[in-house]
Amino acid sequence: MLDQVVATQLPLVGGLPEASRHRTADFLAELVLLSQAYRHHAAGWISRRELADRGAAAVSRIEVIRGRSSVPTGQFTERD
Repeated sequence: MLDQVVATQLPLVGGLPEASRHRTADFLAELVLLSQAYRHHAAGWISRRELADRGAAAVSRIEVIRGRSSVPTGQFTERD
């Protein structure tokens, strides 16, 4: 499922403003790493504990990315 989300959203990244593009690419990269961890767990290469640790690390990194937002949420301006 995570791979499908990335595949669906990736083509849209190029149409975003530069600041949003980098942030969105970082989000998608975290999803790719998380999906890779799930595949490694399914193949028996990592334990359930390691999968949980990688998932928690991904969530922490996503929170950091979310905090880097250059555009305040909920604030819109009218173009002249």
